[in-house]
Amino acid sequence: MALIDTHLHLLYRDRIGYGWTNGIPALATGDFTLDDVQALTGDRVSGAIFMEAGADDADFQTETRYIHTLMQPGSRLLGQIAACRPDEDAGFSDWIDECEGLGVVGYRRLLHVIDDGVSQTDVFRRNIRAIGAKGRVYDIVVRADQLGLAGDLVRACPDQTYVLDHCGVPDIAGGGLEPWKAGITALAQHAEVTCKLSGIMAYCAPGTASLATIRPYVDHVLATFGPARMVWGSDWPVVNLGGDLPGWLDITDAILADLSADEAAAISFLNAKRVYGV
Repeated sequence: MALIDTHLHLLYRDRIGYGWTNGIPALATGDFTLDDVQALTGDRVSGAIFMEAGADDADFQTETRYIHTLMQPGSRLLGQIAACRPDEDAGFSDWIDECEGLGVVGYRRLLHVIDDGVSQTDVFRRNIRAIGAKGRVYDIVVRADQLGLAGDLVRACPDQTYVLDHCGVPDIAGGGLEPWKAGITALAQHAEVTCKLSGIMAYCAPGTASLATIRPYVDHVLATFGPARMVWGSDWPVVNLGGDLPGWLDITDAILADLSADEAAAISFLNAKRVYGV
């Protein structure tokens, strides 16, 4: 069953800076291109949504504009989730207006690397509501200990669509199952939130990433969000920190094999079409 990848990063260093990759040997050098990922996935992935790749502040708009040029027939790029700065009023409205012509289906602001108070400001929440008013998705990325902040944001800005990236970033390496479970259970009560099955291989201790290791986490998001509110993502090339993309595809196949055909189709591609409108 071909997947729609809702979380594909691409890195083009000759055009865009990614300072966060410094000191991460698997990601610090070289490009990670559309041709590269298509060679890895073949016909196992039918289409993809580019996810902003944490470009340096000076380059985040350049990234979105460049990715749009790659969205050509045959590229399998169905849309993109753009970086934005809702914590700043200056230029925000102009940016989301421009993005309407750049194939943008959603937005993200990296919350797990900035002060917790940012998402609680009136400015931030007003601008998140503006994203919802455009009919666009807001992808939430927070650590497990910040899941309460995600709930606060959804309550303050209801009646719009959210996607929780990376199953809420569980601390798998640190054995953080129980506190994470409570946060996921609470957030799943909000019908506006969909959970993205992505990224969790990178949170395993080195050399331990496997279906058995992540199974308790996968089982919990299946039990709380259910297949009707889950989408799939590769998190390539960050997935390489916990293995590789072909391995994650194999694990995904095993997870989906335990579900009904309708449930597997929902996670594989149907929910992505509905949630992101691709």
